[in-house]
Amino acid sequence: MNPVLNQIGGVFIPVSNIENARDWYCDILGLPVDGEILFGHLYVLPMKGPDIVLDSKIYAEDKIYKVPAFQLSTNDIHQSYEFMRAKQVQITTVIEHNKWFNFKDPDGNLLMVCKS
Repeated sequence: MNPVLNQIGGVFIPVSNIENARDWYCDILGLPVDGEILFGHLYVLPMKGPDIVLDSKIYAEDKIYKVPAFQLSTNDIHQSYEFMRAKQVQITTVIEHNKWFNFKDPDGNLLMVCKS
């Protein structure tokens, strides 16, 4: 039996300011800002599926995501696109193939929203 599970526990995102990143991600994802910052540099966003772990200790400009490492799911890609525009999120693509679009977080990490 293999002791390493074929399961992702979390995805790390390098951020320059843990408090600002926590507030931005919680706002975009509709999460309460009620968890604690761990060890002065980590904040775990509780997700359905693997958690997102914001980490200011690993941040460097050359470490930000230049391609999406994962996708956030939506049932309505057009509503999600308009929601992000209303939040003044930096959207980097139009809705492609009626399925997905990319955007950047405040540190420049490239992320994706994809219709389930």
